Amino acid sequence: MNSNKKLFIYLPFLFAITLIAGIFWGSRLVPVTSKNSKLFHLNMNRYDKLSDMENYILQEYVDSVSREDLTREGINGILSTLDPHSQYIAAEEFHEVNDPLIGNFEGIGVQFRIEKDTLIVVQPIAGGPSEKVGIMAGDRIVTVNDSLIAGNGLDNKGAMKVLKGKKGSLVKVGIFRRGNDELLHFEITRDVIPTYSVDISYMPDKITGYIKVSKFSATTFQEFHKAIEELLDKGMQNLILDLRGNTGGYLQEAIDMADEFLEDGKLIVYTKGRNQPKEVFRATSKGKLEKNSLILLIDENSASASEIFAGAIQDNDRGLIVGRRSFGKGLVQRQLDFLDGSALRLTVARYYTPTGRCIQKPYDSEAGFDGYYTESYHRYYNGEMDNQDSTHFNDSLKFVTPGGKVVYGGGGIMPDVFIPIEKDERLVYYNQLFQKGLMYRFAFEFTDDHREMFKQYASFSEFNNGFDIEPPTLKKFVDFAIENGVEKDTEGLRFANEKIKVLIKAYIGRNLYDDKGFYPVLLPSDSVFIKALELIENPA
Repeated sequence: MNSNKKLFIYLPFLFAITLIAGIFWGSRLVPVTSKNSKLFHLNMNRYDKLSDMENYILQEYVDSVSREDLTREGINGILSTLDPHSQYIAAEEFHEVNDPLIGNFEGIGVQFRIEKDTLIVVQPIAGGPSEKVGIMAGDRIVTVNDSLIAGNGLDNKGAMKVLKGKKGSLVKVGIFRRGNDELLHFEITRDVIPTYSVDISYMPDKITGYIKVSKFSATTFQEFHKAIEELLDKGMQNLILDLRGNTGGYLQEAIDMADEFLEDGKLIVYTKGRNQPKEVFRATSKGKLEKNSLILLIDENSASASEIFAGAIQDNDRGLIVGRRSFGKGLVQRQLDFLDGSALRLTVARYYTPTGRCIQKPYDSEAGFDGYYTESYHRYYNGEMDNQDSTHFNDSLKFVTPGGKVVYGGGGIMPDVFIPIEKDERLVYYNQLFQKGLMYRFAFEFTDDHREMFKQYASFSEFNNGFDIEPPTLKKFVDFAIENGVEKDTEGLRFANEKIKVLIKAYIGRNLYDDKGFYPVLLPSDSVFIKALELIENPA
């Protein structure tokens, strides 16, 4: 009785102590958002309304819906409120998006195009599995693993799906080759196929090198370093580096490339974000091109890592920028990989050039993200492509380089030497031909029909010196254009005659010799390249 009585007496105290402890630990577990918050409340910050909504739709919606589709659309909807470069990549699209930046993929190793519902080999990749078994340029791949793929509405995506596969896997192809009545059958073991971001490096004259970089992939600096070693061995003193159309890629590759031109300690770029510490990247003493003259070519499609490189060169007064204003992407993404193979690339920081400018152009206009990506069309119509003075910069975004050059943030890299886009009413005919891809298509068919003739040229040099688009070939092209919906314009043809012939020859050169047969044909008629060559050989 005494023990029960004592328990009865002390029981209120035990309850009080328990209650106080509960309140204390509860306050530690549930953050209080204001002084007036109730002691016990639902933590709304942790409440997952999106998950509840998704489950409710799946259970109660009038028609059946896919959780995967709902999730994808939900994520894309959220990202559409952020910025144009935060991106969700579905698992089935991951390799298609990521492979170009990795520097390789696994497949059979052919360059191809789809023509008249048929997959035609433009060229087998040198040293690749297709070349090893005897696949040749001009071959038509008709069957894959005994399934007919020709004439079935095949597109590029479908072709990639059947040709790509894991290294070591076997694929059987049936080939139609001119001169053979029967299909030829090959068994190809897929392998790792390298992809290249340095399209070409060569010497347009005895002391000047030219390098075209199409993207900043995982292997770009390695490719670039090899290219400059070869050009230096050939006596290169000046370099024209072409980043036109280069939409970017990996930040580190651009930093490493800039390091080749800048002296030890020079600032290349820095990044910072709301939750990201400031990161500063400087040049080292490893650069091999610190004393060589440099001209950099950019245009409205040069973006991201291209602009980081251009900003480092311009802000350090290291070289001349020639061309037109770049795209204007100053945001940095970081990738989050999900367990199902999908990924999120989220903007986490902005990058700043050495003078401190962020060149990100606005993306919060009424036109939305579509307007952001098509902004270059507005440049065309407002006259900026014709005249640099049509670009209006905000003086609050003005910066000055150590050499006294005025540069601006807030909308891309403005070149030091502006080259307008070519505009003339007499170019309407040429532009129609180009926009329909008719020079490209005609060149492919002409190459395909005359492969035996082209065997007489043992090298690109022999082809370049010995082959031209003669009047009968040009007439065939004009007839081809008429068949494809572009009527002959005598005045337009006379005005653009040389441009048409050069482009057809350049495409034929690419079909035969890859990019090594394309740029050396095209560049001598390229106004931006011509100006760059003039400036680098005769500096002011």
